[in-house]
Amino acid sequence: MTYIYDKDEIKGRVHSLESFGLVDGPGVRFVVFMQGCAFRCKYCHNPETWGKGGSTWTARQLFDKVYRFKSYWRNNGGVTVSGGEPLLQMDFLTEFFTLLKAKGVHTAIDTAGQPFCSVPEWLERFEKLMSLTDLVILDLKEWDSNKHKLLTGMSNDNVKELAVWLSDHGKDIWIRHVLVPGLTDAESDLKAMGEFINTLKTVKKAEILPYHALGIPKWEKLNLHYDLSDAVSPTEEQILHAEELLGIKK
Repeated sequence: MTYIYDKDEIKGRVHSLESFGLVDGPGVRFVVFMQGCAFRCKYCHNPETWGKGGSTWTARQLFDKVYRFKSYWRNNGGVTVSGGEPLLQMDFLTEFFTLLKAKGVHTAIDTAGQPFCSVPEWLERFEKLMSLTDLVILDLKEWDSNKHKLLTGMSNDNVKELAVWLSDHGKDIWIRHVLVPGLTDAESDLKAMGEFINTLKTVKKAEILPYHALGIPKWEKLNLHYDLSDAVSPTEEQILHAEELLGIKK
């Protein structure tokens, strides 16, 4: 049977697809990168996802594309939606995840949490999406709110609120922090972040992601100024020290 697409269906803006992801959740993942993000992280490795653009899909079209790869996932993989910032397209994701969960697929969202708010109408839509989401991979980019604003252009108060909401509602969380020497590695901030993570009841994993400069060519292609041209990747010792401050146990 051929599916007839309704012109009134919700459309999603997708930047790109990756059929064999190994670091975006448990097992082998099909990763969908959504278009659009309000943060302007100084080290962003996907600046091309910030604005408008990407290809337009209905949830059914995307599901039909993704589900062809189900044999890769075996018993412990699934689908992760990343970005950009996927929470900017919640209604589309809800339709997409509804189709995936009907087939028993494990679903994950990789988010920086920027859109989160307690406005009842928004929160109602968010709760519906979370009912279909097995795992939230949350990027904690910086602990101090002022430093976070300098790093991303926005405060992180609502990001912390999101983490608490997920914990209070029993939603599994993976925490990630990008370690940039001289920028996101202050001992006091890492220690405070670690203490905060320790208060969350549903964190299944926390990890340090070492900064890399692989995104610089993308900035240059977009004629964007890259402020961190002198930044270097952290040493193994710096990574281990940050993990210790965050309370990460190997």
